[in-house]
Amino acid sequence: MPEPSTPTVPSAAQATTRVHEPHRDDCPWCGSTRLRNRVRSGDLRQYKPGSFTVDQCRDCGHTFQNPRLTFEGLALYHRTARGTPMDPASDALLALRASRHRHRSAARAMLCAGEPESWLDVGTGHARFPATAQEFFPYTSFDGLDPTPRVVRARTAERVEEAHVGRLTDPRIAGPLRARYDVVSMLHHLEGTTDPRAELHAALGVLRPGGHLLVETVNPRSVYATLLGRWWLAYDQPRHLHLLPPQNLRAELEATGCTIVVLDHRPTHVPHDLAGATALALSHALPAPDAPWRSVPPPHAHQHLRRALLRAGLPLITLASTADHLLTPLSHHPRFTNTYRLIARKAT
Repeated sequence: MPEPSTPTVPSAAQATTRVHEPHRDDCPWCGSTRLRNRVRSGDLRQYKPGSFTVDQCRDCGHTFQNPRLTFEGLALYHRTARGTPMDPASDALLALRASRHRHRSAARAMLCAGEPESWLDVGTGHARFPATAQEFFPYTSFDGLDPTPRVVRARTAERVEEAHVGRLTDPRIAGPLRARYDVVSMLHHLEGTTDPRAELHAALGVLRPGGHLLVETVNPRSVYATLLGRWWLAYDQPRHLHLLPPQNLRAELEATGCTIVVLDHRPTHVPHDLAGATALALSHALPAPDAPWRSVPPPHAHQHLRRALLRAGLPLITLASTADHLLTPLSHHPRFTNTYRLIARKAT
C-alpha cells in the first residue's frame, strides 16, 4: 500500500468511473450468478467517503467486494493522510493480528517443513514476520516483497536480505524469482488483492518443487460475520476485496497438484470480534470526527464531546473483550474462528 501522504478523495461521480470496476453479476471465483448481499458499509475506520458492498456466492461461498476497487482506488483507500481520524480501540485490536505472538505461531507451524534454504514473505510491509521467523530458522535466507518501499527500509534494517517492490503477479518480478524459494508465506495478504487466484499461482511459480506455501487469511464462514454484519472487523471495507472460504483455497491448491499439509483454525483465531464491533459501533454513534476530506470541519465542541464519550465507552469495549476471551474455547470449531492457516506442499 502506498506511503502516507495527503490523498485527493474523488467525488462520488469520479469514484464510480475511476475508483471502482464495473459491478459483477457473477462470482469471480466460480462464475456462478447466484449471489447474495452480505454487507453494505462505508469506511468505518478512516471515515473516507464512499459506500461499499460485499456479496457472497451462494454456490461456492466466495465473499467479495462488488463493485471492486481498481488498483487506483485500493491505493487511495489504503493511503493514510496526516490528520486522519483513528479509533485507538479498533486499531489496537487489528494490530493483534500482526503481533509478535501471532508471527511466532506462524513460524512455529513451518517447523514441519524442516530448515528451508530460502523464504519469500509476500506483502511483508516492514518485514516484522521474517524478523520473528529468523528466530526459528537462523540459517534461512529471508526475502521480502511488498508493493510499497517499506520493504526497502526493512532491508536496510536487515530484516530481509533482498527487497522486491511490486506485485508477485507482475512477470517482471515473478520471472527472475521463478522456482527460487523453499517457502513462500502470505499472511493476511490475499484478502487485499484484486485477484487472489492469480496470487496463489504466482506464489507456486516461485516455489521450488517440494516447496511449501504458508497462507493465513480471514475466514468468511465465521459465525461472527453473520452475527455482527458490517461491524465485523474482518470485513474492513473498503480495503478487503476477497474473503476465501477454506474449502475453496484447499480445492484450488489441490487442483494444481499440491498436497495440503495443514488446514487449521484454532491457533490463528484472534479474539477481537465482539470488542472490535463494539469499538466501531461506539465510534459511529458519536459525533463525526474531523478529517482532511471534510469540506466543513465539525465544531470544536463536537470534537471535545466525542473524545469524552469515547473515554466513557472504554469500559464497554473492555467488557466485550473479556467476552471474546471467555468464548475462545469455542475456537476448536472452525465456524467460531475468524482466521485460518493453510500449509501446502508443491508437487515434486
